[in-house]
Amino acid sequence: MQISVGCISKTFCKPSVSQNLSQFSQKSNPLLQKLPLFSKCATPNTFCTRAGADDGQRRVTTAMPKKDSAERIKMIDTSSPRGTRDFLPPDMRLRNWLFGHFRAVSESYGFEEIDAPVLESEELFVRKAGEEITQQLYNFEDKGGRKVALRPEITPSLARLVLQSGKALPLPAKWFAIGQCWRYERMTRGRRREHYQWNMDIIGCQGITAEVELLSAITTFFTNVGITSEDVGIKVNNRKVLQAVLEKYETPPEKFAPVCVVVDKLEKLPREKIVAELSDLGLAEETVEGLLNSLTLSTLEELADIVGEDNEAYMELQQLFALAEAYGFKDWLVFDASVVRGLAYYTGTVFEGFDRAGTLRAICGGGRYDALLAAFGGESKPMVGFGFGDAVIVELLKDKGLLPSPPHSVEDVVVVLGDDQQRLNASGLVTRLRQSGRKVDFILEDKKMKWVLKHSDRVSAERLIIVGDREWQEGNVRVKMLEAREEMDVPIAEIC
Repeated sequence: MQISVGCISKTFCKPSVSQNLSQFSQKSNPLLQKLPLFSKCATPNTFCTRAGADDGQRRVTTAMPKKDSAERIKMIDTSSPRGTRDFLPPDMRLRNWLFGHFRAVSESYGFEEIDAPVLESEELFVRKAGEEITQQLYNFEDKGGRKVALRPEITPSLARLVLQSGKALPLPAKWFAIGQCWRYERMTRGRRREHYQWNMDIIGCQGITAEVELLSAITTFFTNVGITSEDVGIKVNNRKVLQAVLEKYETPPEKFAPVCVVVDKLEKLPREKIVAELSDLGLAEETVEGLLNSLTLSTLEELADIVGEDNEAYMELQQLFALAEAYGFKDWLVFDASVVRGLAYYTGTVFEGFDRAGTLRAICGGGRYDALLAAFGGESKPMVGFGFGDAVIVELLKDKGLLPSPPHSVEDVVVVLGDDQQRLNASGLVTRLRQSGRKVDFILEDKKMKWVLKHSDRVSAERLIIVGDREWQEGNVRVKMLEAREEMDVPIAEIC
């Protein structure tokens, strides 16, 4: 008997399957005799049914047996990696609000925006001073055998751009960036493994006025978002203070950077642990004691007693505080000799923004890093800048009740009450409104007016424009001014 075919599923229409099956017949294979539903395929790569043999039309529609639970596709973990964040529309509106303030301040100070890859060469961030940041790298070897890392901060990337620009870069240059950074660190409130960082940097300006300009920008940002000098302060120091103390005890210069890394842990580790780490660096007991005592200084007068009024660090700090008073933000500043910053490349002024309530870690930090380009094999240039994380400031704003909830805002909602022709008419109107610069949300499906009104309120629309049969035939559309609770017919040609 000639048998017609009916392919069950493309899944089974494979040569390897059909070739094996073609070697058997129902007569030669008892197993097939017990399966009357199926017959040998007359066409390669297909299955057919006995019913199909009779009428040549009917196809098998019976579903194949369900897989065992062990074979079923396993649901993937939909949570984001630990320490990272998702940004749904409300979160993105808040992020855009924050970044908008970062940009507004930067541009008001005459800075230009830059960016660089999140993925950089590992050697850009690996230094030999034992910095904590080196141990927190997300680093790996790519498929080409190159050692790369997700940037933990932006300053080295900026330095690379300066080196690439060479003498073509007009100085002084004022750059800012808002970029994502990655650190595999212990998470606390306001500290995640990925964050966005606002940087402002001045390249090619030697004077202390550059530091003051940056500090002014930081305080301007705080003021713009509602934070006062009673909420936040900025600790200021100069690394040359620590350098002078170490020179007093005849400490070798190469110990300076590692000592700074240890001192930066003062708020994280007990004093005995700090003493032990300093001793491990080869510092004598007398040196360790003198060093730790110098870190308790809290006034410039106390500093002058230790290093003298002709000391370079003292004079720079005096000038900085005088300029801050002239700028009008001196009340934000606090001298703190224990602030040295944990990155080895700082050379002069250093500063940290802090929460006066003491509930959050450093809000921002920066300083002068004149020797960074030389450390990368380039020609030294005076450079100063700061980094400001997004996660900490959001927590601070939340604590102060200053965190906004920016609404999803459109200007017009357009809805069609009519047939398909009216939807075509509305499409042209929507295009014209958008081309004129309006933000328009076009309702794409038939919805009840109750839903449309609720939706218009949710997106904070100014107007609801109704395209109806009667109004359109009269050359009008119905416009509801939502806040004023007024409505009117407006000529189509005049709607804008």
